[in-house]
Amino acid sequence: MKTELVIFDLDGTLLDTIEDLAASTNHTLALHGYPTHPLESFRYFVGNGISKLIERSLPESERNEATILRLRSDFVAYYSQHNSDLTHPYPEIPALLQALQERGVRMAVASNKYQAATEQLVLRYFGAHTFCKVLGQREGVPIKPDPTIVFDILKETGIAPEQTLYLGDTRVDMETAQHSDVTSVGVTWGFRPRAELEAFGAHHLIDTPSQLLALPCF
Repeated sequence: MKTELVIFDLDGTLLDTIEDLAASTNHTLALHGYPTHPLESFRYFVGNGISKLIERSLPESERNEATILRLRSDFVAYYSQHNSDLTHPYPEIPALLQALQERGVRMAVASNKYQAATEQLVLRYFGAHTFCKVLGQREGVPIKPDPTIVFDILKETGIAPEQTLYLGDTRVDMETAQHSDVTSVGVTWGFRPRAELEAFGAHHLIDTPSQLLALPCF
């Protein structure tokens, strides 16, 4: 069936955000006297929201709710001011979005990044009218791989799961697509290796954004 909607993960799929996430986390850790981490470690710290990022970056003995909440507050304050210092769209992403628009395919964003930062980054890099729905982590709504965020987008657009693709770079994204009964596309340019995407059931794998349009569902 022809694809009518493409839902994109944000970090590691549309935007390379890893350096700003790492810098903001390390700033917050240092502020509280905790050890910092090399950039590569953050490829496995991210993906499940800011609270989980903070938790994974802390020493095991410090991973308690009070500490995580305290550091999360400082992280958000810093990241809100520095989330575009080093962030940029992946190569070919702007061209892919334009091509999808020209074909009349609707697009949305489903991220585990908190809502304010998700909206801020999408607006900065892609403008106000590229995506029909932009959803991040919202209070009281479970994060991915819970399918609620995808169901909310499908309800808003009125498009059926079988007409929807979901693009992401981690197991969380592949599981989200599976739980939502939409077709998953694993992107290998993001934060996690191809083997992870294969292991968690990606329906398709692409190495560059331009390869998306060559899939049979288009």
